[in-house]
Amino acid sequence: MNSYWNGYTGAFVPGVLAGWLSMFVIPIAIWSLFWMGMALWKAARNGSKAWFIVLLLVHTLGILDILYIFVFSKMGEAKPKLSKKSK
Repeated sequence: MNSYWNGYTGAFVPGVLAGWLSMFVIPIAIWSLFWMGMALWKAARNGSKAWFIVLLLVHTLGILDILYIFVFSKMGEAKPKLSKKSK
């Protein structure tokens, strides 16, 4: 009796399912890589070592990265105050 799998024991599913799976995995990987790069760059520029490590180690499909870029990175920025010079 010859089965469809033919003794295949690999980690990836061959055939049609692999094509459909790659249609979702590749765009998600590109999306995540883009936001992770932006967040890591911003964390490095702000000197946030803790955030840099967290963003590097925790992969949340870009959700944490987007939150850092638009919410948390702005919390640490101090607005420059204009001082009046007396003559």
